[in-house]
Order: sequence, then C-alpha cells, then structure tokens
Amino acid sequence: MKHTLAALVFSILINILSLSLSNVSAGTMQEKIDERIKPVGSLCMAGEPCAAQAVARPGLSGPRTGKEIYNSNCVACHASGAAGAPIVDASEAAVNAWTPRISKGIGTLFANAIGGINGMPAMGLCMDCKDEDIKATVCHMIDVVFSTDTVAKEVKAECAAFKDN
Repeated sequence: MKHTLAALVFSILINILSLSLSNVSAGTMQEKIDERIKPVGSLCMAGEPCAAQAVARPGLSGPRTGKEIYNSNCVACHASGAAGAPIVDASEAAVNAWTPRISKGIGTLFANAIGGINGMPAMGLCMDCKDEDIKATVCHMIDVVFSTDTVAKEVKAECAAFKDN
C-alpha cells in the first residue's frame, strides 16, 4: 500500500511538473512565433515624435555624383537589364538600347528617370535624391554608353552642368 501511495504521489508530481513545463515552453513558443512574424521595420511620418529620432544615413553628408548614385541605386537594374532597363556599358547593344531614348530628347529622358517609366519606378527608388541628382545620374549613364563624339549637342549642353567623371 505504501508503494502504491508513493507511486501515486510521484505520478501526480510528475504530471504537475510536466504541465508547468509545457506552459513555460508554450509561452516561449509563442514568443518565438511572435519574433518570427513581427514587421521588419516601421514607418515614421514627418511630424510624428519618432521623426525627431531619425538619423541621416552615413556617407551622405555631402553632395553625391551621378556615378556614386548610379553605383548605389541604379546598377542593379542597369547592369543586368532587369525589368527592361537599358544596359549601361560601352557595348553596341547598350548604344542601340539608348539611342531611341536619347532621340526623344534629353528633357524626356530626364522626365522619365524622375517620374518613372515602364518597369522603372520614380527616381529609380532613390528616395533621398533630388531631381538634379537624377539628372546627373542620367548624364553619367550617357557618358558611359556613348563616346562624346556621338552624343547630340543638346545632350552635351544639358549634361555639361552635371559632369562628375
């Protein structure tokens, strides 16, 4: 009888202990799930208290050249042709892709780069760029693709203000 009573008490203790452990692991499991599905970031709008805590991105303390903007924001699509982007290199294929675009005029090329066209989003998703930054970047890409002898006078004149190479 003693052994049966001891076994019963031991069994009850084991059950209580396992229930309390399962509650702990359930809480831990829920915490793990919550951590995995939490949002990656948050949005902070101007005027909200969190906006006062915004920190400038490192390396952007001064003006950037078109080449720097191209290398940090545009190269992913314009080096591979992703989403129909014209390739930026000195190849004949690149010249052929850019010629019809330039023939529409540098103003149109600037407007498309700033406002977006087809698969290219506005400003090429460079959210901290100004219109002049995008224009400088377009001029840099034109300089890479075309020799200066083959670019129209209008393009040369418009891009002269943005020379950065």
